[in-house]
Amino acid sequence: MSSTETLAQRAIDHLARLVGFDTTSRGSNLELIAYVEGELAALGVASKRVANADGSKANLLASIGPAAAGGVVLSGHTDVVPVDGQPWTSDPFTLTPRGDKLYGRGTCDMKGFLALALAAAPELAAAPLKRPVHLAFSYDEEVGCLGAPDLIAEIVAHVPPPSAVIVGEPTGMEAISGHKGIATFRVTVTGREAHSSQVQLGASANMVAIGLMAKLVALSERLQREADPASLFTPKGATLTVGQINGGTAVNILARECVFLFDLRTPPGLKPREILADFFAEAERADAALKARFPECGVKVETRSVTPAFAPEKDGAAEAFARRLAGDNGPPRVAPYAAEAGQFQEAGYSTVICGPGYIDQAHQPDEYVEVSQMQRGAAFMTRLIEAMQA
Repeated sequence: MSSTETLAQRAIDHLARLVGFDTTSRGSNLELIAYVEGELAALGVASKRVANADGSKANLLASIGPAAAGGVVLSGHTDVVPVDGQPWTSDPFTLTPRGDKLYGRGTCDMKGFLALALAAAPELAAAPLKRPVHLAFSYDEEVGCLGAPDLIAEIVAHVPPPSAVIVGEPTGMEAISGHKGIATFRVTVTGREAHSSQVQLGASANMVAIGLMAKLVALSERLQREADPASLFTPKGATLTVGQINGGTAVNILARECVFLFDLRTPPGLKPREILADFFAEAERADAALKARFPECGVKVETRSVTPAFAPEKDGAAEAFARRLAGDNGPPRVAPYAAEAGQFQEAGYSTVICGPGYIDQAHQPDEYVEVSQMQRGAAFMTRLIEAMQA
């Protein structure tokens, strides 16, 4: 068995352990973090936790090799999306091989990449590296890339400047050089309850919210019309969707409260707050109108998260490096989803996205990664180990 085949099998073994940890974003990832710490400690590799405010979750940073500039960061998130209500045909938290596919929550997005990084660690630790490899595993990427900023700040403060960051989101092990940004918002409309036949005595939060959502629908349609036809993205322009709505208690009661959440995804160069300026102004007008009738009522718009877009870099060092390791000579590619790449780029690091699996399998029931993708990822890691010794 070749070293690449051995690494691939080791990665699949790690993947089985990683999938077994339920790291759905609403819960903790600390059991998985402890597992990774233990695997690295057995190799003599120290690691550091960068915890959230209450200590229930943590990022993990570890460096293998000399404390020198020019290293490579392997970045990935540990959290996964929920399986609630999805018709899985096997236990989502047990790695289940069927044919040439490995099923389980997070196999594709993105524990497959974490498993490959861990599988490469023994060879990295034993090799005479001239440049280091840094493992940067984050929490809460799936709910707004919330953990990465503190992790990146730790890298900026304590790690000699790396030459490249490789974010292992699923790309079919091909380089992706850009992604859209995402901003998410919560709108809470507070009205006054009354019998629905006596509208003069109350204010329906639902009716006000519907008017605000209509503004967002119109904006969404305008953004589609104004999309740059030369854009590499699919869809080409910014997109806006209302993802959740909750309001009212009965059909014959004016709703006291309506809450809705929406997201805005923007290609590089577009600024979410500028795009939403008219909507924010409309929300302020609606707030003032409600308060004029009933002071306890109103409209509140909260920013939940803002993840910056990732712009293609001209002659980007990270993309060139990843393409060389992956044997990728394809055309430039971008992704419609948001990831931590934009945050690393914003911190000044040359960044690329490259990892096993395909985004079409992510977040689905019976999520899977193909064995061939893990094998291709193992070949990538084998070349990385060689490159860091040159």
